[in-house]
Amino acid sequence: MLWKNKDRSGHTHAKIETFSIVTLRESGMRGSTEYEIVMNDDKAEISFYWIKYTQGKDCRELDRRALCSRDTIIRLLNDCDIMSWNGFVGNHPKGVLDGTMFTFNATVDQDKKIYAHGSENFPKHYREFVNALNDHLYGDMA
Repeated sequence: MLWKNKDRSGHTHAKIETFSIVTLRESGMRGSTEYEIVMNDDKAEISFYWIKYTQGKDCRELDRRALCSRDTIIRLLNDCDIMSWNGFVGNHPKGVLDGTMFTFNATVDQDKKIYAHGSENFPKHYREFVNALNDHLYGDMA
């Protein structure tokens, strides 16, 4: 059975079946971090990096890495309706002086690109997605 979701514009699309890479960078007053999920055979490798500014460029410093099944990540991507995130622009809310900025990139189903970004304004299910990644990385689901 082919599952379908509607994206932000109301268009129906097939659910994600495969992915090659997913990255989520968050930046705030205290620094930047990046989650990266890549395929490793039938496993998905989730990595969490601190972004350090060294010699004029961003450098990633690995903090933690975890493996889980490819199907677990595909289910997470679909449960959080990641396809609907494509094109999301979360403009910074008026009157908010600080906050977290994010940039999301993914390549799914061979060649489909998903891109979203925002500043203290996030797509639906964003927090659930980040919480699930942290659960995998820090033990609740690892």
